[in-house]
Order: sequence, then C-alpha cells, then structure tokens
Amino acid sequence: MNKLRISLVSLVLIFLGLLISLTAMAHGVDSATKNFLLNNSGMAIMPFIYIGAKHMITGYDHLLFLVGVVFFLFKTKDVLIYVSLFTLGHSATLLFGAFYDIQVNPFLIDAIIGFSIIYKGFDNLGGFKKLVGVQPNTKIAVLIFGLFHGFGLATKLQEFELNSDGLLTNLLAFNLGVELGQIMALGLVLIVLSFWRRYDSYLKFSGLTNTLLMTAGMMLVMYQLTGYFLNS
Repeated sequence: MNKLRISLVSLVLIFLGLLISLTAMAHGVDSATKNFLLNNSGMAIMPFIYIGAKHMITGYDHLLFLVGVVFFLFKTKDVLIYVSLFTLGHSATLLFGAFYDIQVNPFLIDAIIGFSIIYKGFDNLGGFKKLVGVQPNTKIAVLIFGLFHGFGLATKLQEFELNSDGLLTNLLAFNLGVELGQIMALGLVLIVLSFWRRYDSYLKFSGLTNTLLMTAGMMLVMYQLTGYFLNS
C-alpha cells in the first residue's frame, strides 16, 4: 500500500511538472493565430470563436481552478450554479477589459489566477475553518476570481491591439468560443471525476489531490511573479 501511494504521488508530481511547462506554453500564441490577430480587420466571427475555444481548452490555469470548484460538487444543480457564476465573472471582465482597453499587467493578473487555484485547494481542504474558524462564501469567491480570470483572458487579446472595426462582434465571438471550450473541457473533467467517484480512493486521496492543486497554483504564482520582476 505504501509503495502504491509513493507511486501515485510520483506520477502526479510528474504530471504537474509537465502541466506547468505546458501552462507556460499555453499562454503563448502560435504563429498562425498571432499573424491572424495582427492582420485581421473587420468581423471574423468563426475564427474568433475558434481562438477563444482553443485558448480555454489549453488554458490550464483556468481549468485547474474549475477542477477545484467542482471537486466536491456532487449535484448537477450545484455544478451549474458555480460554473455560471465563474462564467458571469470572466465574461464581464473579458468583454469590458478588452473593449475599453483597460490595461492590467499580464504577469500580475496571471499570478492572481494562480492564487485562485491555491485558494480553492485550501478551501476544499477546510483550511479556513481550521485556521480562522470561518468559512468564506464560496459562491462569492468563485464570482470574484472569475472577474480576475476574465481580465487574464482580456490581456491576451490586448497584446495584439485589435482593429476597432467589428471589435465588439469579434470579442463576443471570442467569448462564445471561451464558453464552448469551457463546456468541452469541463465535460471531460466531470466524466473523469464521475468515474473516479465510484471508488473509495476519491475521498481517500482528496486531501492529496487538493494539496497538489495548491502546489500547482504556487508554481504558477512563482512563475508569473518571476516574469513580472524580470520584465519590470
């Protein structure tokens, strides 16, 4: 049993290492997408839907946060409520931030997104009750962090100074793509979690899983803060 636990921890740590590497890559934009964004003028609904969906599916920081959000949600109704709050938050700041060109340092906003993962893992472990004896409102927390995630999405588009012609339509298309990508990624996450929940190991290793979520969040925070100080 001890060997099994050690092997499981080793595999998860290797996975997290690969995940962090992929996260750094995911926030970049491939050359074809970059070229399109730099040269596009006018409405381009389908390309922006595709770019939005692609960004969300490869946005491991957003997905890690969502994993933390739904980890202990066993009812479909609760999943819909929490995901809707997250969607409301990131949609509002994505559209508002990108359309009105509200400048936010991308390294700092991504560090906050990393912190949101730490927060959710800590919350899932019951850390707040143990530490301060108070449980923060989880719905409000998800909504607030959704606002920060939206600014994170907006900063990716602002890097390319999008043409004002058809801007609102393109932003709405990008946001739609983000939601479609979120649905696809979250659907896969829920399928995996539903399968895992059939076994005792789900609750048995829930502490380890959320500790690893926090570890991933810490690595993301350090990565982004390093970028901030190196580029200041």
